[in-house]
Amino acid sequence: MSISIKKERRGFIKTISVGGLLSLMNPALLSAAPAEKRKKITLSENDIILFQGDSITDAGRSRDNHDFNNTSALGRGYAFLAASQILNKHASKNLKIYNRGISGNKVFQLAERWDQDCFELKPNVLSLLIGVNDYWHKHNGKYAGTTKIYRDDLRKLLERTREKLPDIKLIIAEPFAVNKVSAVDDTWYPEFNDYRLAAEEIAKEFNAVWIPLQKIFDEAQKKAPGKYWTGDGVHPSIAGAQLMADAWLDVME
Repeated sequence: MSISIKKERRGFIKTISVGGLLSLMNPALLSAAPAEKRKKITLSENDIILFQGDSITDAGRSRDNHDFNNTSALGRGYAFLAASQILNKHASKNLKIYNRGISGNKVFQLAERWDQDCFELKPNVLSLLIGVNDYWHKHNGKYAGTTKIYRDDLRKLLERTREKLPDIKLIIAEPFAVNKVSAVDDTWYPEFNDYRLAAEEIAKEFNAVWIPLQKIFDEAQKKAPGKYWTGDGVHPSIAGAQLMADAWLDVME
């Protein structure tokens, strides 16, 4: 190798940028780089946590029991399972956990009861799972909604919430469905996916913590068939409820 070529190589090594070096690396090594840290919720002493949504959150809770940290009031679904672990882990924080999910609700029905079932409780943390009925009831002809109505209604609800509770910590869980299990079939798609994307778009807009439930249920089907995780494609089984609770707990510090 000539002296001039050696000098050129030394100059190249000195001046090349880090980005340039990375661009020369094996793509497989680049893909192994650490992912961006996932956003999480930090709980503080005396925090009030509110679970809101439809039947998936409701999970047979007693509507006559308005108490917090109560088995009957929390139902028998993911909200109860998550609450039991949070209350055990953070026993010294004096947390209060409520469930106000109501079966069959769509976003506009949450809005109609929001003063009583959200603002009066003054939550510090709001966990919201809503959207499957906004599509399902349209699909079966019981509701004349659209993706735009769902997106606009959800945005208005959260704008109202931020205005009243500016420091609230938001968690938005993705509406999900398991195809080819009872109530869910190919006719749901691709339209139902638009509702999922709308929920994610709103979560980003309001800087909410996002729980990707569709991906979680899709991954779970590598271990067991869809009917193991949900009886009808929408409502989780015992195992599905635990899957959801684990996903919810994963976004907690």
